[in-house]
Amino acid sequence: MKRKVTRSKMHRFFSQIEPSFIGMEACGSAHYWARELKAMGHDVLMIPPSYIKPYVKRGKNDVADAEAICEAMSRPRMRFVPIKSAEQQATLMLHKTRELLVKQRTMSVNALRSHLSEFGIIIAKGIGRIDELLKLAEVDTTLPDAAKTAVKALAAILEGIEKAIDDLEGKSRMPMREAI
Repeated sequence: MKRKVTRSKMHRFFSQIEPSFIGMEACGSAHYWARELKAMGHDVLMIPPSYIKPYVKRGKNDVADAEAICEAMSRPRMRFVPIKSAEQQATLMLHKTRELLVKQRTMSVNALRSHLSEFGIIIAKGIGRIDELLKLAEVDTTLPDAAKTAVKALAAILEGIEKAIDDLEGKSRMPMREAI
């Protein structure tokens, strides 16, 4: 049975041992743990997962991964991932969240355009034409009430996404290259 290790147990364990050389796979939460371990005096290096994979000798599990990380760490020309600061990670989070919202906006616009085309309401492509499309749907007397309800729902989603994108763009003044 696998035991779940909590954050406080990890902190307690690593704070009680002598400063050590620690190799980690650069995966989810690795930058957080690297910063925490460095603050405790440990020397931490992170390796990209793709550089560790060739050293896994058998099925993927914690023991096999640990062996592979040790093997990869011993290579003289191994390349490591720089540890990101919390500020760098926050900036990257802003950019990735914006990217996700832009994709969701595109999906919603495409859904709205395709649904309304089924009722003969069509306009030229472009995100700037959506207000025109919404007005056409609003004044169309042949559009069933259920379809108008769906249009209103998609319009509300688009409005929320636009506001969220604007808010993120106001916060993300650091150029992307500085965040990486």
